[in-house]
Amino acid sequence: MKRLYKQVTVQAVDGGWGIALDGRPVRTPAKHALTLPTQALAEAIANEWQGQGEEVKPQTMPLTQLASTCLDGVMNRMPDVAAASVEYGGSELLCYRAEEPPELVARQATLWQPLLDWAARRYDAHLLLASGIIHTAQPPQALNALRAGIDALDAWRLTALQNAIGITGSLVLSLAFVDGRLTPEETFELAQLEENFQIERWGEDWEAADRRNNQRADLAVTKRFLDMLPHTPSA
Repeated sequence: MKRLYKQVTVQAVDGGWGIALDGRPVRTPAKHALTLPTQALAEAIANEWQGQGEEVKPQTMPLTQLASTCLDGVMNRMPDVAAASVEYGGSELLCYRAEEPPELVARQATLWQPLLDWAARRYDAHLLLASGIIHTAQPPQALNALRAGIDALDAWRLTALQNAIGITGSLVLSLAFVDGRLTPEETFELAQLEENFQIERWGEDWEAADRRNNQRADLAVTKRFLDMLPHTPSA
């Protein structure tokens, strides 16, 4: 898409902060007004628009994409998005432990178990462990507790959670990330624990390395997005 604007400005609007291109308000792909909850987020997104060259490349504007996802795909569908998120708890990555080799078994227990213990304390969600790949149904009480935690998020944080789940495949890790318990790098490394173990043994091909670098960067952007949202008291 060719760039047709020169000036990008941030302005107070009803419900928050908006961005204008040569005085014309920016809208999402679904034509919603791009209204942000904080000036900091609006200014960061404005910088993405200002930084475009002769061509506007949406893939280089990740904060804009996250905000548009919230306004177009989450804001009016929060129960559906929450339901899709809690499904990951039913097959929680951290609950499925390797049976061998012993080094991997020990690493999973050492690094993953504290996060499950945190989920039990934070949400009263007591998840069951499983060995291998055989599915183990999780207690409805645990899934309901996780759903209550998800339902407590506003639309912006639910958007961040959804994005983190897509990267990590883990509801517990994503909740810990959104809650501020884990950094982006910690979150990624815990999600990639088994893959990292295999890389240590056999090495990594360039395509996998490129994919992992993109995922790391995506989590880092999601953290920036979270840091610019209105503050909420820690539970």
